[in-house]
Amino acid sequence: MTPDIQERVRKFYQATNPSKTLLVDSSEEDRQYYINFASVRGGPVIGNLKNRILLLSPDEPTYQLFTGHVGCGKSTELRWLKAELEDAGFHVVYFESTQSLEMQDVDISDILLAITGQVSKNLEDIGIDLKPGYFEQRFKDIKEIFKTPIELSQVKLSVGIANITAQTKESLTLRDRLRGYLEPQTRGIIKAINQEVLEPAIATLKSRGKKGLVIIVDGLDKVANKLIQANRNQQEYLFVDRGDQLSYFNCHLIYTIPLALRFSNEVHRLIDRFGNIEVLPMVAVKSHQGIDHEEGINLLRQLVLARAFPELKPQERFNRLGEVFDTPEILERLCHISGGHVRQLLRLLNQAIATEMNLPISLPSVEKVIREEQNFLTLPLARNQWDLLQEVKQTQSVQRATHDSDYSYDILMRSLLVFEYKDRENTWFDVNPIVATDKELTDASNK
Repeated sequence: MTPDIQERVRKFYQATNPSKTLLVDSSEEDRQYYINFASVRGGPVIGNLKNRILLLSPDEPTYQLFTGHVGCGKSTELRWLKAELEDAGFHVVYFESTQSLEMQDVDISDILLAITGQVSKNLEDIGIDLKPGYFEQRFKDIKEIFKTPIELSQVKLSVGIANITAQTKESLTLRDRLRGYLEPQTRGIIKAINQEVLEPAIATLKSRGKKGLVIIVDGLDKVANKLIQANRNQQEYLFVDRGDQLSYFNCHLIYTIPLALRFSNEVHRLIDRFGNIEVLPMVAVKSHQGIDHEEGINLLRQLVLARAFPELKPQERFNRLGEVFDTPEILERLCHISGGHVRQLLRLLNQAIATEMNLPISLPSVEKVIREEQNFLTLPLARNQWDLLQEVKQTQSVQRATHDSDYSYDILMRSLLVFEYKDRENTWFDVNPIVATDKELTDASNK
C-alpha cells in the first residue's frame, strides 16, 4: 500500500468514527459531513422545535422534549438547531449533561445544579458577570456539609458549582449529603436561578441585540431506568413526578429524554406539561409498505461518501465511489443493513476500514463485520425476546410487543433491536435489519 493510500485510509477511518458528534455549530469541517435527513424522517423535527420558540414572544418561555434511539443523531441535530437559533438572534447554551451527572443515579437537584453551572460558565465566558448572593450562602453551607478542603468562597459561580459536581459525581456519599441539603430548597433554588442568573443575563443579552436565551440540555436521554421504588423507575420519577420543576425557568429550554418514556402509561402527564414530544426516527430505508426507499438510501450514500470526499459536491462524490468500494453494491449493502441508524452505519463502515486496512473496501470485509455485529446483537436474546421481535416484524408496531413486561420494549429499544420510522402519513416499527436476517427469526417467520 502506497503512503498516499495509507493516508487516505487513515483519514477515512477517523472521519467515520461512530462515537464522534458532529460539531456543526462551530466546525466548518464537520459541517461538510452534515446531511439533512428531514425529508426521510417524516418532516423537520428540529424545525418544529425551532418554530415553537420563534412563534412566541421572546419573553414567553417554552419547555420542549426531544428523544430518539441512542445513536440516531440527536446531538448532531441539536447542534444544528443551536446554529439556526443563533442565526435567528438568540443566545444558545448547549451542554452535554453526562459531563456533570452520574446517569445511574440522578435526582432533580443534580439537574438544577448542572444547568446553573453550565449556564453561568457560558455567560461568564462572554463577559456577563453574575452576582448570585443566594448561591454564595449555599456554598458556605455546602463546604461545612462536605467536610473537605474544597474552596468555594471568593470564586465565580460556575467554578464553585464545577468543584461541587466534580466531587459528587465520583462519590455516592457526597451526592446523598448534598441532596439532603438541597432537596428541601428546590423551589428556592429555581427562584434564585431565575432572579440571579437568567433574568439579569437575558437583560444584558438583549442590550447586546439578542432576542433571548435558549438552553439545550442534551444527554438526559441516557438516564438509567433502574427501579428506585416499587413500580417506579428513575426516568419516570425525574420527568413525570418531578417534571414540573424542570418547567419553572424563565427562558426557553429543550431537554432530551429517554425514548422509553414515550411508552410509559403516564406519557399523557408529560404531554400535558411540556406539549408534544418530538421524536427523531431512523432514516427510512424501506417504505411503510416494505418497498425500498430510494431517497433514504441515496442520502445514506451521501453520508458515507461525504466522509471520504467532504470537499466535493454530491454528484462528484458518486463519480469517485470506486475509489472507496470495490463495487457500488457494497455501499448499497451497508446502507440497507444499517436500517437507517446513522451510528450503526458508521460503525459497520469504520470496522470494515479497520478490517481491510486498504481502499477500496471489499465485500468480504463488509460481510465479516456484519456477521460480527449480528452475533453481538443476538447472542444475549432469550426465547421470549425472539417472539417479541417476530410480533414487531409482523405488526409493525410495539403495542403488542410490551405485553410480557412493562419494560419489554425498553429492552428491545436499548439493545438496538427495534427501530422506529416515520413518513408524512405513518409511523411504524421494524426489526433491525441485521437481526431480521438471523436464521432464528427467519425460521419463526416461516413457521
